[in-house]
Amino acid sequence: MDRRRWMQAGLAAGALAALPGCRQLRGFGIPVTVLRPGMDAGHALRDATALPAPTREIRCGVAILGSGIAGLTAAWRLAKEGVDDFLLLEGPEPLGNAAAGAMTSPSGPIPHPRGAHYLPLPSMESATVREILFEQGAIEADPFGSHPRFAETALVHAPDERLLFGGQWHEGLLPTDAVGPLEAAQHRRFLAFVGELTHRRGADGKRLFSVPLVASSVDADWRRLDGVVFRDWLVAQGYTSPTLHTWLDYVCRDEYGAGSDRVSAWFGLHYFASRGGRAANAADGALLTWPDGLAGIARGLLARVPAERRLPGHALRVEEARGGVTVLCATPAGVVRIHARRAICAMPLHVAARVVAGIRNLGFDPARHQPPQAPWLVANFLLDGFPAESGDEPLAWDNVVHGSPGLGWVVATHQLIRAARPAHTVFTAYRALADSTPADARQRLASASADALLDLAGGDLRAAYGELALWRRTLAVEIAVRGHGMATPVPGSLGNAGLAALRAADGPVLFAHSDLSGYSVFEEAVWWGEQAARKAI
Repeated sequence: MDRRRWMQAGLAAGALAALPGCRQLRGFGIPVTVLRPGMDAGHALRDATALPAPTREIRCGVAILGSGIAGLTAAWRLAKEGVDDFLLLEGPEPLGNAAAGAMTSPSGPIPHPRGAHYLPLPSMESATVREILFEQGAIEADPFGSHPRFAETALVHAPDERLLFGGQWHEGLLPTDAVGPLEAAQHRRFLAFVGELTHRRGADGKRLFSVPLVASSVDADWRRLDGVVFRDWLVAQGYTSPTLHTWLDYVCRDEYGAGSDRVSAWFGLHYFASRGGRAANAADGALLTWPDGLAGIARGLLARVPAERRLPGHALRVEEARGGVTVLCATPAGVVRIHARRAICAMPLHVAARVVAGIRNLGFDPARHQPPQAPWLVANFLLDGFPAESGDEPLAWDNVVHGSPGLGWVVATHQLIRAARPAHTVFTAYRALADSTPADARQRLASASADALLDLAGGDLRAAYGELALWRRTLAVEIAVRGHGMATPVPGSLGNAGLAALRAADGPVLFAHSDLSGYSVFEEAVWWGEQAARKAI
C-alpha cells in the first residue's frame, strides 16, 4: 500500500486524529499526537486542597511507589531475594523515562523510545547494572569481569555518530578534522585530559569520577570544581575553541538538560571520566541501544514482578503510622489506602516533596534542596522510506546539527539496517528546553499547541533535509512533553544536604530515584533502587 492510500485508509490520519492532543500538520495531512505523561496527575496533586477518602484498604510488607527504573530495580531485587509481600504501584507513567511506544506503518509496527534510548558500557562499580544486563542477555559472558562480552544486537553498530557542520556531514560529533590547527589542538588536549582522568584516583584512593556517584572520590581539591560552572572552568583552563565549547554545551544539554553555563564543572568532567566500561567485543566508549530504547530492560525487570503484585495508579499521600506507613493512592478502581511496613518512594523528588508528609523532618527542604528539573521534548517521526542524504557521510544512529538548540535524532531502526534497509523507519528527535529557565520553559510547554511543539522538536530534521523533503516522507508524528525530564547538577550539587539526608533515610519511608544523585541516568536509578530494596528486606 502506498503512502497516499495508507493515509486515506485511516491507518494514520483518520485513526490518530481522533486521539486527544492530535492535530493535522497544515497542508500535508500528517497527524501530530501530543503526549503529556504524568502532567494531569501531577497538576491535580499540586492544586489539590483536600485528599479523597479511600474506598478500600490493602496490606503488604513493602510498597514501591513508582515503576521507573529505580522502582523496577527495587521490585526485581525483592523478588530475587524471595520477598513476596511487596506491592508495586505503577505511577502515572509505567516505566517512567524508560517508556516507549510503537508507530504503525504500512509494513507493521515500529517500536521507538519516548525517553532514554541508550546505555554506555557499564563501569566496574555498576555491578547491579551488569547483573541485570547478564540476566536479560545483553551481556553474554563474564558479566563482572573487566571485559564482558556483549550481545552484538545491543551494541550500536557503525555508523554510530555524525555531525552537520559547515553545511556538510562529518563522522563523529566533534569536527576536529574540519577546523584550523589551533582549534584542533585544543580538541585533542581536552580529550587527552579527560581520558587521563578516567584512571586518576583521589587522595582517598577512589576514582575521581565514578558511576554510581557515591563511589567517586571525595578529594577536596577536585570537589572544589562543583563550585563553578563548566564553561567558566573551561575558559580558565585556556579552552577557547568555539567548536569545542559548542560541543561541550551540547554534551551538557544532552546529559543534564542545561548548557555548560549552568552545569557544575565537576559534573561536566564526570560525564567523560566516570564510566570507563570496556567490552571484549567492542571498542572503548561503545554504547548499547535497542529500537525502543531502555524500555526492553525495564520490561525485563517488570517481568520479575507477579501480576498480583502490581497496582495501577499513583500515590497521593505517604504518612508514617504506627507499625509502618500508610499510602493513599488513586487507582482506576478508586482511591485505595495501602498499609505497609515500609514504603519505597521511587518517584521524582519534586513529586515526593508534595506526597511525603513530613519530608522536611527527614532533612529535605524542597525550597533549598530540590535539584532543578529540565523540561524535554521527545518527538518520533514515522517516515515512508529515508530522506535523501547529501554528501558522502551516511545516515548514522545518532545525527547532530552543530550549534543547534536541538539534540539531533536517533534512528529507531538503525540496528535492523544491517541486513536490509526497511521500507519505513522512525527518527526520534530530542530537545532539552535549555534556552530559558526550567519554570519558564514548563509554562510555555504546558500551553503550547501541537504546531508550536513540532516547530521546537523538528528543527534539526528540517535543517538537515529541508522542510518539503521532510514532510513528504512523514506519515505521522508523536511528541512526548516531559516538563520535569531530568535533574540538572548545578554548582553546589555535591554538597546538597537534603539529597544526602534522603539517601541516608532508613525508616518506614525510603527513597529510590536518580534524583538522589542530582542527575538522571539509568545507572544511578538502578543503584538507588538496589539500596532501597536492601534496606527494606
